Amino acid sequence: MIKLNYKELNNNIYIENLSCFDLKQTLDCGQAFRWEEIGDNIWSGVAFGKLLKLEKTADNIIILYNTSLSDFENIWFDYFDFQRNYDEIITKISQNPILKSASEYGKGIRVLNQEPWETLCSFIISQNNNIKRIKGIVNRLCENFGEDKGGYFSFPTAEKIASLSLEDLAVLRSGFRAKYILDAAKKVASGEIDLGNLKNMTVDEARNELMKIKGVGPKVADCALLFSHRHIEAFPKDVWIKRALEVLFGGELPEEACEYAGIVQQYIFFYARETKLKID
Repeated sequence: MIKLNYKELNNNIYIENLSCFDLKQTLDCGQAFRWEEIGDNIWSGVAFGKLLKLEKTADNIIILYNTSLSDFENIWFDYFDFQRNYDEIITKISQNPILKSASEYGKGIRVLNQEPWETLCSFIISQNNNIKRIKGIVNRLCENFGEDKGGYFSFPTAEKIASLSLEDLAVLRSGFRAKYILDAAKKVASGEIDLGNLKNMTVDEARNELMKIKGVGPKVADCALLFSHRHIEAFPKDVWIKRALEVLFGGELPEEACEYAGIVQQYIFFYARETKLKID
């Protein structure tokens, strides 16, 4: 755990000298879908029913605008994983020269701790989809079925979605994913799937639990576990990541990285994309 240097002034939160946090790398890497860049290193998004604008200044100060100290300490501190020492993780995995290079490229990425239902639903939507279209479906989901918070919409609850029909969900234009969204909502709303308990299970147990939902395979389950249930050892694998592992490491993640596999996965993805690694 790190000691964070922050203060509240005029209803803004100022964080000084925080390492390993780049807004674009963190908010635009495909782990969350309700963030938009609205200015030079200024981002706006909605999480846990709250609208937030934040900026990283040229002198490395993070500003969270219109944010109370209470909201920062009870929502955003955890959401942005500010308690975790990413410098320490990078030092440990840098025993491997390839991981050292990868972490140097992606060291601004932090793994977000998101609301579990929103994360599960969003990654069900993400299947065989691109970022622009995922964001469009998520936005339509919120605008049609979320709570109007006065200028923005919250993510609809599982209970709300479970009360709907496939015909109701047609407005999302989500294709085959609608029936999976509805099945997930019904299983979560009924308590058949207890999202709150997944962080207390082993990653294998939690993955198997999520895969009881129609349309949820290992990758979607691991994304949900990594980005909302604190299972940083979860390692979402698609064809692209499997190829990157093969090219970089002969198919297996190095042993020193396994404890932080989910964070390392983000570094590998970013490194491969930025260096245009030939993995086809």
